Amino acid sequence: MSAPVQHRRAQMPLAEHLRELRRRLVISLIAIAAGTVVGWIYYTQIFDVISRPIDQVVEEAAASGRDVRLVVSGVTDAFMLQVKVAVISGLVIASPVWLFQLWSFVTPGLHSRERKWVYVLVAISVPLFLAGVVLAFFLMPKGLEVLLGFTPENVGNYLPVDRYLSFFIRMVIVFGIGFLTPLFIVGLNMLGILSGKRLASAWRYIIFGVFVFAAVATPTGDPITMAVLAAPVLVLVAAAVGFSMLNDRRRRRNGAEPDYDQFDDDEISPLPESVDSEDVPRG
Repeated sequence: MSAPVQHRRAQMPLAEHLRELRRRLVISLIAIAAGTVVGWIYYTQIFDVISRPIDQVVEEAAASGRDVRLVVSGVTDAFMLQVKVAVISGLVIASPVWLFQLWSFVTPGLHSRERKWVYVLVAISVPLFLAGVVLAFFLMPKGLEVLLGFTPENVGNYLPVDRYLSFFIRMVIVFGIGFLTPLFIVGLNMLGILSGKRLASAWRYIIFGVFVFAAVATPTGDPITMAVLAAPVLVLVAAAVGFSMLNDRRRRRNGAEPDYDQFDDDEISPLPESVDSEDVPRG
């Protein structure tokens, strides 16, 4: 977008901004509604995918003589389950539309070079998030098996399906966001807030933080499951730190390295030179 267009967008009155926001919200809601209809039509197929991790646990439990199954406890729970699955599917299906509308509302205030980098980060974020989702699918059956293994003998474990759905969504989102963490590091470096050298010097804290995140995110907390999540996140974070250091080197070579220490809390703000001792109020 050209500079005059950006200037006109910056000078738009509040009423026009609100009208544009309303228009983009309406488009997004229409897309989500259409996606929800698709999710309602293909509810059976979608729920088969969602219930696949627990189905593996049910089969293993049946082979060992334990009774584990998903149950619907209320009269309206089956209907509400289909509504929830349809709405979540609508959000996922319509994500290209509402993300584009959000992006179109924000980008006119950015320069062309900033928009280029954001395009790259968004393009990378999609496969990273999907990789986290795949890892969640891989770990979820084992996590469920460990958690349900605490059930006493001769006691059936009947899981309300709405609680399982909440557990499934939380696992998928947490793992997906975990794989997006390196992009936040790269973004802070691109904005001139965090240097690669400072990141490299804090490698002990980074490793500790990643393992704490893995311990909180994984349902079991056992070392093997933690390591399966922490290892790829650490590799991605290391790649982000390496990119930040290379980017800082490129900036130094071009004479455009930002002042990373301008907001250093350890520095004392200088007093104005014109301050006279007589001007200082006495107690």
